[in-house]
Amino acid sequence: MRKRRLRGLRARLVVAFGLVATVAAITTGALTFREARTGVLQQSQDATIRQLRAQLNQHATELAVPPEESALREFAQDVAATESQGSWRVLVTYGDLSGSSAPGDPFTEVTPALRKAVGSSRATVFQRVRGEGRTSLVVGMSILFGGRDTAATVTGVHVFLVVPQTTEQAYVDALVAAVERAMVAALALAVVLALLAARGVLVPVRKLRLATRRIAEGRLDTRLAVNGSDELADLSHTFNETAAALETSVAELREMEARARRFAADVSHELRTPLAAMSAVTDVLDEDAARLDPDTATAVRLISEETVKLARLVDDLMEISRFDAGAAVLHLDEIDLAESIRRTLAARGWTDTVATDLPPPHAVRGRVDPRRLDVVVANLVGNALKHGARPVQVRLSAGDAGAVIEVRDSGPGIPHDVLPHVFERFYKSDTARIRSEGSGLGLSITAENVRIHGGTVRAANHPAGGAVFTVELPLRRDESPEENPS
Repeated sequence: MRKRRLRGLRARLVVAFGLVATVAAITTGALTFREARTGVLQQSQDATIRQLRAQLNQHATELAVPPEESALREFAQDVAATESQGSWRVLVTYGDLSGSSAPGDPFTEVTPALRKAVGSSRATVFQRVRGEGRTSLVVGMSILFGGRDTAATVTGVHVFLVVPQTTEQAYVDALVAAVERAMVAALALAVVLALLAARGVLVPVRKLRLATRRIAEGRLDTRLAVNGSDELADLSHTFNETAAALETSVAELREMEARARRFAADVSHELRTPLAAMSAVTDVLDEDAARLDPDTATAVRLISEETVKLARLVDDLMEISRFDAGAAVLHLDEIDLAESIRRTLAARGWTDTVATDLPPPHAVRGRVDPRRLDVVVANLVGNALKHGARPVQVRLSAGDAGAVIEVRDSGPGIPHDVLPHVFERFYKSDTARIRSEGSGLGLSITAENVRIHGGTVRAANHPAGGAVFTVELPLRRDESPEENPS
C-alpha cells in the first residue's frame, strides 16, 4: 500500500509538471505563433501596399480622365507587369467601366463591401480573403491628382490588387510545425524534470517512512540526516527532535516502570517471610481457638482469614511482577487437557459443585504448562462461583485453532460497561466496594497465562443468561513462546 502511494505521488508530480509544461508550451507557442504570423503578414502587406502606391504614382499621369475602357485595361496590365513573379491581378474601375490585367477574371475576391469602402474613402483599404483553399490579400485605393501645395483631386478611378499569399502561408505552416516540435520537446523536458523533482521529493519521504517504521519497531535511536535548508530538511530536523524527545520520555517511563516492578517484587518478597511466620502462628491459634473465650476466638479466626488473604495477594503480586519483568517461563508438557481440568476441580473440592462437559480421555491432548493451565481453570471457576450463581459449567472442546475451554455461570451476567475491563488489575465494577474477598488480580493472571501460551481469553454474556469466559489455546506449535529458562 505504501509503495503504491509513493508511486501515486510520483505519478501526480509527473502529471502536474506535464500539465504545467503543456499549458506553458501551448501559451508560449500560441503567443509566438500569433506575433510571428502577424509580423509575416504585416510585412508582406506593407510591402505590397508600398509597391502598389509607387506604381500608381508612376503611371497615374499617363491615365486621362475620364478614361476609356481600353485605357483602364492597359493601365491595369502596366501595373500588374511591374511585379516580377507575375502573381498580381489588377482590376481598375471608373464608374461602370472596368479593365483588368487578366481578361475574363471575375475578381470574386473584390467584394461589394470593399468596392464601397474604396469609393467612400481616400485611404487605402485592404482585407484578407480565403477561398478555394488559399488566402489572398486584396488592396483597394483611389487615384488622386494633386501636388504637395494643392489639394488632391478625386479622379473616380479605383484600383484593386489581388495578391495570393502562398509564400506567407508556407511561412506560417513552417512556424506551426516549429511550434509543435518545440511543444513536444518542452513536454519531454518537463517529464524529465518531473522525474528528477519527484526523486528529490520521494527519496527524503521514503527515508522518513523507513525511519518512522524503525521508531514504531522500538528503535528509538533512529535519526535522519539533515541536508539543505528547505522544507524537507526542516521536516527531517523536526523528526529528529521528536524522536529524541520520544526516546527520552520512553527511557524515563521504562525506568519508572522498572522501578515500580522492582518495588512490587521486593515488597512481595520481603512480605513472604513474615507472612509465613504469621501463617504458622495463626495455624497454632486456630487449633486452640476452641479453648479460648468467644471474643478472642473470633479475633483469632479473623486474623487467620486475613493472613490467608494477604498471603494470596502477595503470591499474586509476585506472579504479576514476573509477567511484567518478562521472567514468566513456560514448562511445556504433553498432557490430556480433560484430565487436567478434572484434577483442578478435584483438588479444590469442586467436583460435586461444578458441572462438566469434557471429551473422552486422550481426545484433546496438547503441549501446555500444566501448572499455568491449572491456574487458568481455577481462577475462572472460582470467579464464576464467587461472583456468579450456580450451576457453573466447564466445557472443553477441540476447535480449529486448538482447545477451547468455556466456563459459564448462571448469574445475572456482567454489566456491559464492565465487560471491557474485567481483565484489568484491581478493577472493581462497584466503586463503593472498598475491598473484596479476592486479590483483584485473578483474571489478570489468567489473561497473562493464556497470552504466554499464545492463546486468547474473552468474557461475554451468554444469550441464555450468565457470564461465559472462553479460552482458546493452541495445541500444536513448531516452537513455544517464552520457553527459554529464566
